[in-house]
Amino acid sequence: MTDQLNDNYDVIVIGGGAAGLNGALMLGRARRSAVVIDAGFPRNEPAAGVHGLLGREGVSPTALLERGRAEVRGYGGHIVTGAVATVTPDTRGPHDAESPTGFTVTLADGRGAHARRILVTSGLVDELPDIPGVREHWGRGVLHCPYCHGWEVRDQPIGVLATGPMSVHQALLFRQWSDDVTYFAHTLPEPNAEQAERLAARDIRVVSGEVTHVTAESERVTGVRLADGTLVERHAVAVAPRMVARTDFLAGIGLSPEPHPSGMGEHIPTDVTGRTTVPGVWAAGNVTDLSAQVGPAAAAGANAAAQINADLVTEETDHAVARRRTAEAPAPTV
Repeated sequence: MTDQLNDNYDVIVIGGGAAGLNGALMLGRARRSAVVIDAGFPRNEPAAGVHGLLGREGVSPTALLERGRAEVRGYGGHIVTGAVATVTPDTRGPHDAESPTGFTVTLADGRGAHARRILVTSGLVDELPDIPGVREHWGRGVLHCPYCHGWEVRDQPIGVLATGPMSVHQALLFRQWSDDVTYFAHTLPEPNAEQAERLAARDIRVVSGEVTHVTAESERVTGVRLADGTLVERHAVAVAPRMVARTDFLAGIGLSPEPHPSGMGEHIPTDVTGRTTVPGVWAAGNVTDLSAQVGPAAAAGANAAAQINADLVTEETDHAVARRRTAEAPAPTV
């Protein structure tokens, strides 16, 4: 069921994944009015289960989100399905004359709402190489994170498809789960001398040549085919996608993604509290931390929500002090 979108909230949370829902849960428990606007494209939807999450190991992504939505609603939070089109500054002051700033969030279908603060948890898009079989098996036989999927492919023949600066590191990581790992250089340069030495030391085979296809039978990955026709048997293929934060809707407040220091893609930088460079806007989860799993993303959402509540408390206290001083000021003498 989709909750109704009200006109005004303390906080609008943009994105309904683990970070957004946990942020909204914290805000609800802090007695803040909050709404989660969820476009409905969870990054981990293809995965069979969420891993490394204490107390919820192996739960399906869908079940986790359903439980999270119910918990948010239990504390008065709203969940609204829709895609955010724009976020713009607003000076209407919907709460009282002493809260003059905020934001207007407009959805693609024309609905809109005002908020005093914004929490951006819109996640990211995985840009995958245009190779047949990669997208079709993404999240199952074609993997990214060894901590998410390594146990499920342990002791199997694993291929690592080189796509960027972190691919050698990815191959070394997956070696922890299998002693049969092959690094496919694909269209990237061959590993340099230091990288080649480290790969060889861990018995990771390096295969040259462009990869043209990830093969499969009955939905199970079976190998990697090269441009010369060679088929290398593999039961799982690791790919490091380019990860780009979903942030087009933030252009109206001057917030745009920046290259991530790792070279893995683009993110919205924040400080340790989740605060962005735009006053009143926080970000948490994969939109700022590209490699965060579900647990860290949820924790970051909770932390940002606590910081937002503290910021609102400070603002409200400042206003209360100003009102008190005005009321106690001596009447002007005539």
